[in-house]
Amino acid sequence: MAAPPDPKEELLSLASPGSQWFWDRGEGEEEAVTPKGAKPEPQAGEPGPGLGSGAREAAPRELGSGPARPPPVAMETASTAIDLLYWRDIKQTGIVFGSFLLLLFSLTQFSVVSVVAYLALAALSATISFRIYKSVLQAVQKTDEGHPFKAYLELEITLSQEQIQKYTDCLQFYVNNTLKELRRLFLVQDLVDSLKFAVLMWLLTYVGALFNGLTLLLMAVVSMFTLPVVYVKHQAQIDQYLGLVRTHINAVVAKIQAKIPGAKRHTE
Repeated sequence: MAAPPDPKEELLSLASPGSQWFWDRGEGEEEAVTPKGAKPEPQAGEPGPGLGSGAREAAPRELGSGPARPPPVAMETASTAIDLLYWRDIKQTGIVFGSFLLLLFSLTQFSVVSVVAYLALAALSATISFRIYKSVLQAVQKTDEGHPFKAYLELEITLSQEQIQKYTDCLQFYVNNTLKELRRLFLVQDLVDSLKFAVLMWLLTYVGALFNGLTLLLMAVVSMFTLPVVYVKHQAQIDQYLGLVRTHINAVVAKIQAKIPGAKRHTE
C-alpha cells in the first residue's frame, strides 16, 4: 500500500504560481506524448546535450518559460502553517486557535475599536499590576532586581532592510500572480475556467445572503484547524468519495465543452 502524500509538499506545490485551483483536465483531453524513438526537446532552464549539472544550475530561466518558484519566505510560511493546521505542536496550535476564536467572537459582539481598546486595557492591566507587584516585593525584601521586563525591553524587535525586502518580495510575488490570474479569468483567456469562476461567484451570492463576513471567517478558521486532522484520520474514505465527485464533475464539464463552441481546451 502506497504511503499517503506529505501534506506539506502538497501545500507547497499549491503555493507555486500557475497551479490551477480549477480542475486541471476534463475528460477527453490527452497529454502530449513524445513519439517513439524521438529525443525530447530540452525544457527551458535545462542544459542541452553535453552540459553538466553545474550548467543546469547556471542556465538562466527564459521569460515566460514556466512558473517561477515562490520566495524562500513563502516556503517557510507554508511549512509553519502546515505544522499549525495539523497540530504538530498541540500547545502552540491551541494558543493560536484559541486566540483567533476569541478575537472573532469578540468582533461579533463589539466593534473593532472596542475590541482593540479592551485588548490594550487588558494587556496594560496585566503589565502594570505585575510591575507594581515586583516593585513592592523588592521594597519589602530590599533587593535590587531591576525592572521585571528588562529582558524583553532589551530585545531587538526592529526589522532589518533584508527582512523588509524579503517580505516585500513575497508580497509582490503573490500580488502579481493574483492579478495575472484575475486578468486571465475576467478576459476569458480560457472559456471553461471563466465559466467555473462565474458559477463560483454566483454561489457566493447565496452564501453572502445567508452569512455575514465575520461568520464566514469564523467558520473558515474552525474548518482550517479541524478538517486537516479529520482528513488525515479518514484519508482513504474521503479520497474515495472525492474521486467519485471529481469524476462526475469532469463528465459534466466534458458535456458542456462539447456543446459550447470554443469551450474545448487546446492540448498543450
